[in-house]
Amino acid sequence: MILTYIQFTIYLALMLGIGYYSMKITKNNQDFIIGGRSLGPVTTAISAGASDMSGWLLLGVPGAVFAGGLSEGIWIAMGLTIGAYINWLIVAGRLRALSEKLNAVTLPSFLSSRFDDHSGVLKIVSTIVILVFFTIYVASGLKGGTLLFAHTFGASEFTALFITTFVVVSYTFLGGYMAVCWTDLIQGLLMLCALSFCAIMGYFTISSSHIDIAAINPKAFDYSTSWLTGTSLMAWGFGYFGQPHILARFIGISKVSQVPKARRIGTSWMVVCLVMSISIGLIGIGYNEIFPLTGVNGPDGNKERIFLALTNALFHPVFGGFVLAAVLAAVMSTADSQLLVLTSSLTEDIPFFSKFNEEKKAWISRFGVVGFALLALIISANDSGTILAMVGYAWGGFGAAFGPVVILSLRWRGTTRHGALAGMVVGAITIFVFKNYLQIGGEYCYELLPGFILAFITVVGVSLVTEKPSQEVLEKFDQLL
Repeated sequence: MILTYIQFTIYLALMLGIGYYSMKITKNNQDFIIGGRSLGPVTTAISAGASDMSGWLLLGVPGAVFAGGLSEGIWIAMGLTIGAYINWLIVAGRLRALSEKLNAVTLPSFLSSRFDDHSGVLKIVSTIVILVFFTIYVASGLKGGTLLFAHTFGASEFTALFITTFVVVSYTFLGGYMAVCWTDLIQGLLMLCALSFCAIMGYFTISSSHIDIAAINPKAFDYSTSWLTGTSLMAWGFGYFGQPHILARFIGISKVSQVPKARRIGTSWMVVCLVMSISIGLIGIGYNEIFPLTGVNGPDGNKERIFLALTNALFHPVFGGFVLAAVLAAVMSTADSQLLVLTSSLTEDIPFFSKFNEEKKAWISRFGVVGFALLALIISANDSGTILAMVGYAWGGFGAAFGPVVILSLRWRGTTRHGALAGMVVGAITIFVFKNYLQIGGEYCYELLPGFILAFITVVGVSLVTEKPSQEVLEKFDQLL
């Protein structure tokens, strides 16, 4: 236990050191929010992936495959991979170029400038969507960190929640975007190594036993499912087009010409991590049959502990602490990015704060990180729902409200301000209605699937029947082509 404390302390000290260094080179609010558009393709790509792949990659996916076989993990993994790749392909380059031309550093400010919205309605509605869904998203991340600290150190849930919040807030408060991206780079590589080492060692451990995984769990290699459930699982990929914390990475990359390299790096990192995560679930089935794992079996067991249990069984405690740090990294790399987007919308998109100079706004952004973290802490402490349910709700909300609008604003010159506004409203409302009032018996129907489709149709339909964009707006768009 003492060794684990030491490892955690070293890891957290490194994160805070990066935050302090980043603060020294952060001169204004644009530096705090998008790092002055100065980060290269490697940091941008892995940071984008790590900010997306939270604790569900290391805990949720292996646990789902361990319990229910490939059908529980392979479809969502395929959907996410395809969605992430297409997002890099059709959104990243154009968003980077047009956001710089419009001098926009947040998604609401980009949409407002893209459609020449002098009324401010687009900025207000998109800011409200961000504030609502991201606060829930951050709360889910804090809950994941709470479970980790409580399980590892035997702390009370309140103490664990406070520690998680303090750690994430500390380096985000200090260094902003650059601190978040650099720490995400380290955290992303840590996650990749932990998954790979565990999968490889687990495979070699059980390979000599000639264990038949399919005989132990007949559903292990069964990936068949109904068309609706399969489509809904793959529909998680639609969410990428509307995630503000991922889109912020596109805005902050140093050059448009570096996007293809970042796409290759980011996609490769993601594919390897998902393959290893799914493999751990399958390997865990065989290993648990030979050597029953503590914390996984029995009435008090939790299938989502399979990665932690397998690592503890396979490796020396030194590496066990390394893996626990990787799980914490997965939680922090998502929560910090979301807090940054929240406070970015506060200072850049709310008129009262946007009137201050850049230096003052940077400090307002820092204290905004603290305020939103405390709000998320309160939500996390009082919410009894699962982490996955909270993540799915927020992910779907962003994907439906922003996804179609972002794609069409970058790829179709005929998109209008009224179409964008209607699409955001329809997407958000569809998520709320399907999540709370509509269920299909015996099937999994993720609310993002109908939300994305209806919002896309709405943007196109309303744009076709409303006033066309001004010549100035069209000229700005055409300069990209």
